[in-house]
Parts: sequence; structure tokens; C-alpha cells
Amino acid sequence: MNTNDKFKSLEPLLEIKNLKVQFPSRKKMLTAVDGVNLTIKPGEIVGVVGESGSGKSVMSQSILRLREYDSAVKYEGEILFEGKNILQLSQSEMRTIRGNRISVIFQDPMTSLSPVHTVGKQLSEVLILHKKMSKQQAKERCLELLSLTGIPNPENCFKKYPYELSGGMQQRVMIAMALACEPKLLIADEPTTALDVTIQEQILNLISELNEKLGMSVLFITHDLGAMAQLCHSVRVMYLGNLVEEAETQTLFEHPLHPYTQGLLSCIPRLDSERGRPLHVISGVVPPLSAVPEGCHFCTRCPYADDVCRTQNPPSVEAEANHFVKCWNYISREEVK
Repeated sequence: MNTNDKFKSLEPLLEIKNLKVQFPSRKKMLTAVDGVNLTIKPGEIVGVVGESGSGKSVMSQSILRLREYDSAVKYEGEILFEGKNILQLSQSEMRTIRGNRISVIFQDPMTSLSPVHTVGKQLSEVLILHKKMSKQQAKERCLELLSLTGIPNPENCFKKYPYELSGGMQQRVMIAMALACEPKLLIADEPTTALDVTIQEQILNLISELNEKLGMSVLFITHDLGAMAQLCHSVRVMYLGNLVEEAETQTLFEHPLHPYTQGLLSCIPRLDSERGRPLHVISGVVPPLSAVPEGCHFCTRCPYADDVCRTQNPPSVEAEANHFVKCWNYISREEVK
């Protein structure tokens, strides 16, 4: 079955509409996320890929308004979760969603888990707070969750401190914590970055199994295109606050339309490439938020950029069926005037 056919009839679980996220600087407001639109259906795994500085983590953290605690962030647009606009909810209402209806796995479990509390205490706290369980009920549920994530001796792990566990085991604990309240949406923000290749494979398989078993939607943030291809139903390519291309995973890998997507895919090492041949590199670097180009955000690094690209930011259009791209090369300029 076509992926779009599988989810087409379902109502969105999460719908982001024209989201803009800005942070204050000494001179002006800096826009980290600029007019993003994204939809996730129940049971769908949506991937977001892009270089560091593309705005992936800021966008994902905005879903839970996590940035409000360390900066004067400004939001525009809508983030609709189960029909409610998250940007209009009070802090007490947000506490009923964070860790309960929407959970997050961060990329470095060692900095996310407290080193001075046992795994059991940290896991139990989630259940006692959100599910109002007794300590004994919470412990029994924690052991079930640790077992569900593939930890071989849950009772032993329950008593340990995070620093006594390997990186893979710590990440499994983070996943168990994220699943504790059976969330509808799991945000996995580069969950395999700090792990070796073998453990990465295990974590990806685990997320896929839990998605199928629990019907849980996943927003998967990563730099790893191989992980994206393995796990996701559809992909969004993000660059400097814009979603520049979106399509089903297979379509995107077989027929990328945006020069940035083509560049990212060209950077993947190939087994059939000539020996000694250097890897492709996208020229330049992601500009700072204080120097975002006036036109297409990618124009300063794009080999095909012309005067229109440098002066006008293109709209996102459906270049092919269910394949959207934000690039002047694929737009009839007469149609959008």
C-alpha cells in the first residue's frame, strides 16, 4: 500500500501551520524557524533532516514550548495537537501534555538523566506525577517498560545509576521514560547520535517495533540519512528555518528535487564509487541567523542560483504528486506572480 494512502483518511494528530520562532538579539529578532507547515497522522513516522543550524531542534522543541524557560522566545502561527493550539495553552495545561501526551527522547542520554538518582527513581517519578500511581504500582510498571525496551535484567537496571550503564542502555532508559505514559506522539531528537553503529541499529528497530505495537506517531530528527531511509514513512528536508522539500521516503531518495536535498544525498558514501574518489561536499556553511539571505535561504550555497533566487524566497509547491519543493528551479514564475 502507498504510504500516503495508508494515512490519507486519518485526521492529523499534530498540525503545524505557518510556524515562526524568533529569539531576541542585541540588534533585532532572529528567526530560527520561518513559516513551517508540517502534519503528522496517527501512527505515522515523519523524519526531519538537515545540517546543524537548520532549525530542526528548535522546531521540535517548540511543539512542547521548551525554549520558554531559557529565553524570551516569540511564536507566530499555530501548533495544533489533537485539535488544540499548544501556543495558546497555559503552563498548567502544558504540564498535562509534556511527558504525558507528547514525550521527547534527546540525543545525549547522559545529560538528560540525573546522575544523582537511580533509574528507578527517575522512571517512577513520571508515573507518580502523571498517572497518580503508588510507588509499588510505579515500580511494577517501570519494570515492564524496561523489559519492553529490551533491557535484559530490568530489576537490576532499576536500582542502578545512569553512569553505571552503557550508552545504549541509557538510551533505552530514556525511551522507557518517554513511553511511560503511553504518549500519542514521540519526538526523537537525534536519539542515535552518541551511539555506536550496532546500538544505533537496535534503537532504530526498537522505535519501529514500538510504533507498530503501540500505534504511536514519531517525529524523528536526525542527520543520518541512512537511519531516515530505514525508519520513516515520509521525510521533510529543513534548511535555515525552512522546509525546502517533503515527500515519501522512497520518492525523496529516488528523485530528490531541491539542490540541497541532492547535495545531502551526494554526501553519502557509496560502495560502488571509485577507490580514492573524494566525497561530495556542499560548498560553504549554514549562515548565522543574523545573516539569512534575502531570497532563497540556500542561494548563497546553491550552484544553480540566479538573480531571482537571490531576491525572492520561493513558495512551496507540489512539483509532483505528494512531492513538495521550495525552489525556483521547479516553479513556473508566471504562475506565482
